[in-house]
Amino acid sequence: MTDPFPTLAPVTASLDLWRRPGPTPEQRRVDVFIGLAVTAVTLLNMTLTTSSGALILGPPPSVPEQVAWTAAIALPLCWRRRRPGAVAVIVSAAFIGAQFRAAPEQQLTSGVLFAAIYALGAWGRDRRQAKWIRIAIIAAMFGWLFANMIIFLNRTSPDSEHFAQASGVLPPLLAVAVNGVLVNVLLFGFAYFFGQTAWTSARREHQLALQAEVLRASQAEARELAVADERLRIARELHDVVAHHVSVMGVQASAGRRVLDKDPAKARAAFASVEQSARTAVDELRRMLSLLRQSGDAPAATGGGVDRLDELLANAREAGLTTKIGVYGDPAPLPESLSQAIYRIVQEALTNTLKHAGAANVDVRIRYLANEVEVDVTDDGRSVVASQRAGGMGLIGMRERVAAHDGVLETGPVVDGPGRRGFRVRARFPLTRVAVEA
Repeated sequence: MTDPFPTLAPVTASLDLWRRPGPTPEQRRVDVFIGLAVTAVTLLNMTLTTSSGALILGPPPSVPEQVAWTAAIALPLCWRRRRPGAVAVIVSAAFIGAQFRAAPEQQLTSGVLFAAIYALGAWGRDRRQAKWIRIAIIAAMFGWLFANMIIFLNRTSPDSEHFAQASGVLPPLLAVAVNGVLVNVLLFGFAYFFGQTAWTSARREHQLALQAEVLRASQAEARELAVADERLRIARELHDVVAHHVSVMGVQASAGRRVLDKDPAKARAAFASVEQSARTAVDELRRMLSLLRQSGDAPAATGGGVDRLDELLANAREAGLTTKIGVYGDPAPLPESLSQAIYRIVQEALTNTLKHAGAANVDVRIRYLANEVEVDVTDDGRSVVASQRAGGMGLIGMRERVAAHDGVLETGPVVDGPGRRGFRVRARFPLTRVAVEA
């Protein structure tokens, strides 16, 4: 059985090896612009903080050092998508250094740290490395937080002026500790989560692109298969419609030529039969081509059915064969496609008999059994040509028609008593009878 999804395994392998592509030139230019803008705004906020006297960490260093620490934190954002790992390490180290030196700007630099961790999660190409760098940075930040918290708690008592306005239900020092931990857990947790989500979204976008490519390839393959199937169907229909009548015409024309001088009446009858066969072939060919030119929703060429088998045998009799048909069992209504398949099988068997067998008699039997219908065509021709009859489009078309209805086809020479040999085509199709109560 053909795999309906032959290209899914390469897609899975491609996803396993996928690394997010680097930023485009336009994205790099945007990063530079954002990095410079954030640096400028952070320096402005540093100036405002110093001017307002909101020096939470204590006396600040000199102005040049403040500018240096602030720029060291914000300026690396210019490369956040090109070198996310290096940017995250530099920003986190500068952030700790700035706090250690009591640089006054703490508001926007916290956002820069968030952006650096996010960028590493979203754009880090080596996922294992990106994971452990982020974990190391977060661990270092919490280590620095706990160290500062211990120092602060050792230096500050609950009666300190810092807590003069405290009125909550928790002790002031405990509230400060819980607040610091909670804010940092949310900050770093969101940075990690949203970075990972952005990378997953990019990977899914890549997966959708791969699946769309697979779908386009599958559609192209399906179109090619449809074209091949249609060509095969056309070839089979042309063979079934034309070959039988042309074979009959050839036999009748040969007979007419042989008796033209001896018995003009028989010759005229043979040529009249040739004319009728030619008209029938042209009519069926025109009807088939008309249906093939219609849309894909149009029904297939109908040809004939079980009810027209007598016409086939009449043509064979005119070509010189002695024919006999028998119907056994209780006839059951057949689907149109199955009736056509039986008609074509009998037609092809008669054609092969006329062309190859040199037979004098053909026996056609239709058997309606309990759960199947059987068609049996046997001639008394030369069995030595059985190997020749097994090739070509004829038997191939039979096998396809039988397989399309889940049937079984048997072909080969038969021996029916001493000196009586021939060739048999027998096909069995499953049949579902519908019980009808009186």
